[in-house]
Amino acid sequence: MTYQRDDFLKEYIRMMTNMVILSLLICISLVFWIISITASTYYGTLRPISPWRWLFSIVFPLLISSQGYKKKSLDHSGALGGLVVGFILTVANFSFFTSLLMFFVTSSKLTKWRKGAKKQIDSEYKEGGQRNWVQVFCNGGVPTELALLYMIENGPGEIPIDFSKHYTASWMCLSLLGALACCAGDTWASEIGTVLSKSEPRLITTWEKVPIGTNGGITVIGLISSLLGGTVVGVAYFITQQIFVSDLDISAPQWPVIMFGAAAGLLGSIVDSYLGATMQYSGFDKRIGMVVNHQTKDSEHISGKPILDNNAVNLFSSVVIALLLPGIAWGFWPRG
Repeated sequence: MTYQRDDFLKEYIRMMTNMVILSLLICISLVFWIISITASTYYGTLRPISPWRWLFSIVFPLLISSQGYKKKSLDHSGALGGLVVGFILTVANFSFFTSLLMFFVTSSKLTKWRKGAKKQIDSEYKEGGQRNWVQVFCNGGVPTELALLYMIENGPGEIPIDFSKHYTASWMCLSLLGALACCAGDTWASEIGTVLSKSEPRLITTWEKVPIGTNGGITVIGLISSLLGGTVVGVAYFITQQIFVSDLDISAPQWPVIMFGAAAGLLGSIVDSYLGATMQYSGFDKRIGMVVNHQTKDSEHISGKPILDNNAVNLFSSVVIALLLPGIAWGFWPRG
């Protein structure tokens, strides 16, 4: 009886927590709406948040987070974190939302793909690949901050990437795209390369062969996968622009967003691998016959120092790509 009472109490607390957070999210979204309308009326420049955008920004992230929790792609804290990230990105720009959605859906599917093989090579493999709030914000924190800055600068809505007409907005959009494509590229490389590659990975810093699962190990298939992962995010962004942006005919071409999404995926994977090889510990544990990310009494050092964990590496990689991609794109983007 005591165990049943404790379980009931935990479920009740969890339900009440969900209700409080959902209520707060609705209140925050209403505040965004009121501030947007007030600023638009006073300054006559910012576009107000429409009731439909506000409703969409609540309902769809809620449905996706709930589905992710049900499918065990997210744990409880990860679902709540994803709800916040999804809401902010959706309010800001539908292109941000679809890019995030494509990253989340493909990453979740790939994490569960051939899980039996991954259990044999990953000492920290979790059933379903459940992501917690730390992982959600390490992957989505940079895009969330950029989405907030985008709304402060331009208000909510879709704007074409055009450096000659929307210089600051174009930088923010490409930074956000770069951060998401970087995370997608790294995930695709890890989930596909470790399973499909026929050859042993090589450490990116020394080019020596290392065991599968070593941080900083790269393969040809992994690099190709990272390129494809970034491309998929870029395609999602491009298609959404074509649907929701009204003045594309007088703006710069938007197709380069696919190419730079692919570049961000590949570069992000390379930066992630370099940080993993130098600042993340990898050792081979002879007792379990797998690579481990922390020192044990039976582990033999392979590479890296125990400075960062995998979440921190992902965060730093997304920051680097978010800073680099707009500058690279500015030099090559066609002028409208």
